[in-house]
Amino acid sequence: MPSSPSDTVAIRPPPRSRADTAAPGTSTDDVETTRHISEITAQTYKPPAAHPTHLRINGTEYRLDIPAWTTLLDLLRDRLDLTGTKKGCDHGQCGACTVIADGRRINACLALAVAYDDADITTIEGIATEEAGDTPGGLHPIQRAFMAHDAFQCGYCTPGQICSAVALQNEAPVLNRAELSERMSGNLCRCGAYAQIVDAIASVLLTDGDASNNATNNTTNNKEQP
Repeated sequence: MPSSPSDTVAIRPPPRSRADTAAPGTSTDDVETTRHISEITAQTYKPPAAHPTHLRINGTEYRLDIPAWTTLLDLLRDRLDLTGTKKGCDHGQCGACTVIADGRRINACLALAVAYDDADITTIEGIATEEAGDTPGGLHPIQRAFMAHDAFQCGYCTPGQICSAVALQNEAPVLNRAELSERMSGNLCRCGAYAQIVDAIASVLLTDGDASNNATNNTTNNKEQP
């Protein structure tokens, strides 16, 4: 006759020892030693809270203790109050955070600040300098060209656009408008002022003939992305 539930006895297997759970060929002593070393490492290792870092930003020397995970963008905005550099996508896709590091344009949101120890950083606040070729009124030629060509609307992407355009002068010469558009394609403009942006940069970086090339077509394709 089937037994009643009260007659049923639950039988559990005995607990497994560490020797049972060890990998084949591994002794209990080896397991204990490994566990002991792991516990000691967890208790004694502490990553450094900050790294001494030397930066030259817009001609000013900074010696800072910076956590290893701090991006250059967050350092500029949150610690140094250089808020001209904008945070857009925070994934290196929009170019709003573009700054110039040792003459090269970079996305500050993807750059760890400690990786640029001893680097020379230029942000939008440092563009208008005598060394950069400033014009009357204290503005860089690229900045004045943006004003002359109405190359911005909301202005959020403008600092990154200008820094990127200035850094182009340190790269291989731009030959024509098509190449200029391609080389500025990493800087997005949500307002769609691409034609005016290219016009502004071309007026400074290209010859008169190249700068005016296809001007009529650009006015009809005002929303075209470079």
